[in-house]
Amino acid sequence: MSLKHTVIFLPIDERPKQWYNILPDLPEPLPPPKDPDDGVSRIERLPQILIGECLKQEFSDQSWIDIPAGVQDLYEQAGRPRPLFRAKRLEEKLKTPCRMYYKSEFYSPTGSHKVNTALAQVFYAKKEGFERLTTETGAGQWGTALSYAASLVDLPLTVYWVRSVYNWKKERLNFMKLYGAKVHASPSNQTEAGRELFRKDPEHVGSLGIAISEGIEHALSDEKTIYTLGSVLNHVLMHQTIIGLETQKQFEIAEDYPDVVISCLGGGSNFGGIALPFMGDRLKKGKEIKFIAAQSEVAPNLTGEYKYDFADHAELTPMLKMTTLGHKIEMEPIKGDGLRYHGTAPILSLLRHKGYIDTVAYPKDEKHVFEQASLFARTEGFLPAPESAYGVACAMDEALKCKETGEEKCILFNVSGHGFMDMHGYDEVLKLSD
Repeated sequence: MSLKHTVIFLPIDERPKQWYNILPDLPEPLPPPKDPDDGVSRIERLPQILIGECLKQEFSDQSWIDIPAGVQDLYEQAGRPRPLFRAKRLEEKLKTPCRMYYKSEFYSPTGSHKVNTALAQVFYAKKEGFERLTTETGAGQWGTALSYAASLVDLPLTVYWVRSVYNWKKERLNFMKLYGAKVHASPSNQTEAGRELFRKDPEHVGSLGIAISEGIEHALSDEKTIYTLGSVLNHVLMHQTIIGLETQKQFEIAEDYPDVVISCLGGGSNFGGIALPFMGDRLKKGKEIKFIAAQSEVAPNLTGEYKYDFADHAELTPMLKMTTLGHKIEMEPIKGDGLRYHGTAPILSLLRHKGYIDTVAYPKDEKHVFEQASLFARTEGFLPAPESAYGVACAMDEALKCKETGEEKCILFNVSGHGFMDMHGYDEVLKLSD
């Protein structure tokens, strides 16, 4: 591979004009959401919660969904297409025979891949006449991305943010406020779902499942307010396929193709974004590709039981067939808190259940993950977000295995966000200030 392919740009006129919907290509039909045995119908309530066009996309049987011109314009403003990098300096440092490539989702305005679905969702929400938005966030990347997107279309936004992260990411909190968002630590005293836990413990660390409940309850209280979410559901993963679709075109330019696709996985949006277009190649064209999800042992949801479970703590959502640790589970906070979710996206859960996705869970002290991310930063120059650091570490570990075996694999990994606002987490784990 020549040096000219160290950075691979995709011409703007070659950017994808459609999202890829993997539902028709799955090895078997995706089990539909269902209601619990008692209580109100969560399925009948979905139109009160989700944007109409997104709900339509959620169950679409079409393999390709057109990206509206208005969303394409927003993507262009947000810097799409984004470069694919050949990690030559990292390869040399590791002395691996592998060819390593990473996608630069950290180049977005807010520093993560989350803007890809945020821009689509606010476009549809504005078009359908909604006046306010509500959501949750874990690591804060989704809350920031939606704050940015909502500001572009002039829609007020309320964010419920997992308290353990809210308490230490002051800069990211201010970033959301700068974009005009109203942000509450979750569990909060703003909703019944939050108040129940807040009264018991005002310093409750919270979880993504709890924050989801608060966001949904808020939306249900006002017909002009709609809920938006940044992971798990089919339409969110579909919007994120813009990542993998661009990357496929860039590999054509590089005259190369991945043997292994790696990314971190919490709910599944960035893993799905990079992996699903290549998974389509495996399912439809028989390409031999290995897929690895990097997780934390605090929340190894891909190894959970494959069954129907609620997506939120207060049981406001329909039940989804997914690999889950249980929606009431209490999980210890970590610096890569975007990975701390009890369940996995139904699409990825099915693929895991059928044996298409491998997973590795890293220790909760995060030392190995952050050390590998530090080495990546020193060789490639880019600082990954704590969550992205898991994917970086996994790719490096895979390359080191190839060093031992002599295999010349092509490894693709997604750096889904930057860590500029996460230095406190790096400092706490790696003791940089000592």
